[in-house]
Amino acid sequence: MRPSTASARNARRVIVPLLALVATAWLAACSGSARSSSASSMPSAPPLPVSMSSSPSSPPASRTASGLDGAEATIRAAITAGDIKGLALAYIEDGEVRAVRGYGHRNASGQALQTGTVMYGASLTKTVFAYTVMQLADEGVIDLDASISRYLDRPLPDYRRSGRWQDLRDDPRWRDITPRMLLSHRAGFANFAFLEPDGKLRLHFDPGSRYAYSGEGMILLQLVLEQGRPGLDLGREMQRRVFDRFGMATTSMTWRADFAANLADGVTKDRRWVPHDERSRVRAAGSMDTTIEDFARFAAGLMRGDGLSPRSRAEMTRPQAPITTASQFPTLQPELPVARRRPDLAAGLGVVVFDGPQGHAFFKGGHDDQTGNTMVCVERRRACVVLLSNDVMAETLYPTIVRQLLGEAGVPWEWEYGATTR
Repeated sequence: MRPSTASARNARRVIVPLLALVATAWLAACSGSARSSSASSMPSAPPLPVSMSSSPSSPPASRTASGLDGAEATIRAAITAGDIKGLALAYIEDGEVRAVRGYGHRNASGQALQTGTVMYGASLTKTVFAYTVMQLADEGVIDLDASISRYLDRPLPDYRRSGRWQDLRDDPRWRDITPRMLLSHRAGFANFAFLEPDGKLRLHFDPGSRYAYSGEGMILLQLVLEQGRPGLDLGREMQRRVFDRFGMATTSMTWRADFAANLADGVTKDRRWVPHDERSRVRAAGSMDTTIEDFARFAAGLMRGDGLSPRSRAEMTRPQAPITTASQFPTLQPELPVARRRPDLAAGLGVVVFDGPQGHAFFKGGHDDQTGNTMVCVERRRACVVLLSNDVMAETLYPTIVRQLLGEAGVPWEWEYGATTR
């Protein structure tokens, strides 16, 4: 159903500029170069079928449908106006997928973005990685609170093949780092070493003392699992433990040739189309390709706690340490005075947790120059909204869409995207 002109105007008013900090925030999650072609404004694709069911603890179907209708009107208005090119949506309630939809276009030639279109998962990869690590913790393969040195057969600075670890040779504090700190972004690293002015990896604060988002920390934990004593192949472990478990047949940590048949290219802030990056290396910080259908299955399974002990599932969304900065990026900004901090905002394991009007909740974003993803979940309802977009400007719609589907959950949007988001 096409929205009225007034609805379109209202929807367009929610499109507000992202702060410049967002553009640099998750750039490092994408490892490849990008080529561009000219962008064009395209009409929206017809809505895809909606799968809906009910259970005793789920909200009435009419309320769910109303929220979906409102979200669809917002998305369609933005696509019709040319503000965004494509977006995929999933809604989970009571641990079950209730709706999956795709809108707009997956490439510059105008092919429809469908629920089976392969899209870049970006830093949503980190949540899937954390889920995998928690299974390993359940099995005793790794202790979240042991020094990473326990699992290495030589000092970390001697591992030269997969990072800048040699830069830590004169800083023994690396021995204080634990898997828990790495999963909760408390090791002390910048987001990535190549973002440092001199390109060298360093510890900016004592491990465990504060939060600072770091993909480098996830890469370090990957090294511990793969090159350390566990001796695992992370790509195979995630395939077996997550993608196979949930029937995510079109999800992988590296590029697959069969993805090319239904693949989303991306759109930058300056409205350029760029090709999908074919990632050849497994990177725990963000190499996953997925579809909205597949990731919805993971989100539903996560809410049910499938594959984890109750303790490990609870640990993922337990506050591990307070978040003390005004925004997530830049990652090493000064901490706020205590009186100005949001007291409920904290690091979980692979997610950020908070308390809102509907109780305890968590979220995780994923972003690069042409990708905008988010997952927002409310624990009491076992409800989630997942939004994947091949257009970075879609993030400006996310606060509105999440409210339309979940109601007001208290998501810390200003911390995630900057003070101009509403």
